[in-house]
Amino acid sequence: MPVAYGGRVKGARGPLGIRPIDVGLTLVVLGAVELNVTTGSGPGVAPLTPLAYVLGAVLVLPVLVRHRWPRFELIACSALLFFYYAFDRRDISPAPLLALPLYDAAVAGYLRLAIVIPAVYMAIGLIVVRASTHQGVVSLLASFLPSIVVLFLAIVLGQEVRFRRVLAAEAAQRMRMLREEQESEAARRVAEERLRIARDLHDTVAHSMATITVQAGSALHLLTGQDERLRAALTAIRQTSKAALGEMRATLGQLRPGAADGPAVTGGLDRLPALCDAVTAAGAPVTVEVEGEQRPLPAEVDQAAYRILQESLTNVLRHAGQAARATVSLRYEPGRLAIRVTDDGGGNGPPAPDGQGEPGPVTGPGGEPGTGQGLTGMAERAAAVGGQVTAGPRAGGGFEVVAALPVPAPEQAS
Repeated sequence: MPVAYGGRVKGARGPLGIRPIDVGLTLVVLGAVELNVTTGSGPGVAPLTPLAYVLGAVLVLPVLVRHRWPRFELIACSALLFFYYAFDRRDISPAPLLALPLYDAAVAGYLRLAIVIPAVYMAIGLIVVRASTHQGVVSLLASFLPSIVVLFLAIVLGQEVRFRRVLAAEAAQRMRMLREEQESEAARRVAEERLRIARDLHDTVAHSMATITVQAGSALHLLTGQDERLRAALTAIRQTSKAALGEMRATLGQLRPGAADGPAVTGGLDRLPALCDAVTAAGAPVTVEVEGEQRPLPAEVDQAAYRILQESLTNVLRHAGQAARATVSLRYEPGRLAIRVTDDGGGNGPPAPDGQGEPGPVTGPGGEPGTGQGLTGMAERAAAVGGQVTAGPRAGGGFEVVAALPVPAPEQAS
């Protein structure tokens, strides 16, 4: 089935798909046909009357629908020309009328029809003129040659345009297939990398966390003394490692093939009391202050807030020391949640990332040096939900982390 390449129907105007360019080309063809009607001569031609011009204009009407129906255009123009020759012949050449319809038909893929119709017209014309004028074959061919050349060139040009459009469409299809293959290959590589990361984390960190949980439970079982601080510390280790193991398994599930995209939401500020208890049991008492009316938060904001608090309190233990005291302040404001975590320890804490370079190593009386990657992670979590985090040493000693997370109004969140 012939196909019109290049989007022939796209951008059509009017109920019949008539575009301004179609009207312009119709007027050009009309001018050529009327000129041919005016100059038409020969034995037996009809007189030049207003009717001849009207009939010449009627011949051109199908050209208006060339954009939508190129085959109809060619057949209708050919049929009208046949009736014109039969009822009011002015001995005009078919070339001015049929050149454009032949081009359109060839472009649309109706090559056979575009060849047969002009061939029939030329054959009939040669026979009729030969019978009426008794001209020689060479003379007849010479008089018909300009029309034959025009019609032939119209068909060849249309076929060439169609061929180029086919090549362009095939090239575009190949490019689409190539892009799809590249995207598929990239997705496959990402899936393989995610699977490798999940496998490595399961074989190392998850296994270690499970071992810590089991060993902490065994230590509690074997503990016979009355040291409540030791018992509380072991209980906190067991609970924290168990919770961390559950979170890691949820995250690993997200990395497995077939898992839904997006973060593994494993809880939010509802886990803050347990977090504060664990940090307090580790030796750094935590005080929580809440201002404003508490309200449900979007899952992503809720989890980001918890992770920021978790990292901040972990930094208190690592850098400020067990003798430090931490204060967590949550302030529910219109349109946002303000978070502030401070400690009174002697640690400097890692500098807040400012985009000018990587955070440098930090140490504090609490123990091991850090690299500032935790602060970078907090900043990234806040940015992911449209918020921001700042952190740095306090003037009176200790360290401070301040975060602001946007919270949509209830009607916007729903």
